[in-house]
Amino acid sequence: MMTTTYSPSTLSLSASELASALGQVGHAPVSTRAKAETIMREAQHSICKAFADLDGASFAEDMWTSPDGNTSYTDMELRNGNVFQTVSSNVAVINGVFSPDTARAATGGSLQIDSPMPFYVASLSLVVHARNPMVPSAHANYRYFDSGQDDVPERWWFGGGADLTPNYLFEEDAAHFHRLHREVCDRFDLAYYPRFKNWCDEYFHIVHRGERRGVGGIFFDNLSDRDPELLLAFVAQCAASVIPAYLPIVRKRCSMDFTEEQERWRQLRAGRYIEFNLMYERGTVFGLKSGGRAASVLRALPPRARWEYQHTVQAGSDEARLMEVLRHPREWA
Repeated sequence: MMTTTYSPSTLSLSASELASALGQVGHAPVSTRAKAETIMREAQHSICKAFADLDGASFAEDMWTSPDGNTSYTDMELRNGNVFQTVSSNVAVINGVFSPDTARAATGGSLQIDSPMPFYVASLSLVVHARNPMVPSAHANYRYFDSGQDDVPERWWFGGGADLTPNYLFEEDAAHFHRLHREVCDRFDLAYYPRFKNWCDEYFHIVHRGERRGVGGIFFDNLSDRDPELLLAFVAQCAASVIPAYLPIVRKRCSMDFTEEQERWRQLRAGRYIEFNLMYERGTVFGLKSGGRAASVLRALPPRARWEYQHTVQAGSDEARLMEVLRHPREWA
């Protein structure tokens, strides 16, 4: 089968043009499953190449298949680079069976079942933690799910999003990240960005702290409100937006000076990142409950973190400026 490459240049295509291109993969009609997997793998290739070019270090590839052959991971890892502590990208393809527990975890409770149900998922994820605490962490995940047979699934949907997690607030960086994602959303539906931006703020909420994990971006799930070809095109363009939305921020901040205290603050924020991922992140819960490889599921955790009892920030400090935004999300685009 031929493959179609979805790179940053894909952003120049209109929704209808890309939907048409998706229908032309190969010489015969291709299932939504195959198209989704192609998008995820090609996006992973483009993203990893861009990050490697910036950092100067190489990615290591680790491919794993479960003993029953129903789950495969392609993990791409850049560790201890010149710019990045870690860049972790994963493509997962799973033919599994939902239990009531995993169905709730995968859909946020929207899919309630009493008996086992077959499912398929193709997903792409990216998690980035940089060396310089002035560079924000970033996360993106896009996925296609269906349940039932491939030719006539009983239910299908898309999910995903991208978000920015700074240690120090640079308002122009948050505005740039949000603006790029708004531009993608607006090509498909002017209601998408406001809806998905608010959804992101609500989802990445560390409830027991009363703060968000970062300054947000977009988040959506259970999306099946129009033709799957258009939603495939939407997901492809969202994935392609990762590079122009994030890497200019990295280039701008990666050579800034920082102090030991600022590095300590970054490690405290990394502790919050871990709290969210282990307590609230649905992908983590689903991955572990569905029998995924723990190393692949937990690779998103930052390499260095700390916790301090009853830590507070000084009023009027740069740290306090960030905390104000995390506690009271703002409009950026």
